[in-house]
Amino acid sequence: MPLLDKVPPVAGVVGRPRRRPDMLFADRGYDHDKYRRLLWQRGIRPVIAERDQPHGSGPGIFRRVVERTISWLHGFRRLRIRWEKRDDIHEAFLGFATCLITHRHDQRLC
Repeated sequence: MPLLDKVPPVAGVVGRPRRRPDMLFADRGYDHDKYRRLLWQRGIRPVIAERDQPHGSGPGIFRRVVERTISWLHGFRRLRIRWEKRDDIHEAFLGFATCLITHRHDQRLC
């Protein structure tokens, strides 16, 4: 919950930025009434996979996109293990890798 309280304002439609997201996706590890209640109190709709249910019954569609993108980033050896001590250099390599991934993805679509 402390991490959720630190979420910056979410941009969206025209007007004042929202302070909280509309919904939150989570793993089966967070399948407990306590967490669901705390999210509803903050005005956030919880989308949490339920325990003892077959895989694919929860937020698997969205999770696959995130895990696939992280695996693409791990394809760059320099990002898999962080060698740089300075944050700005690591962030520059991360931005460069993101540009390369986007370029490759666009090339496949054209």
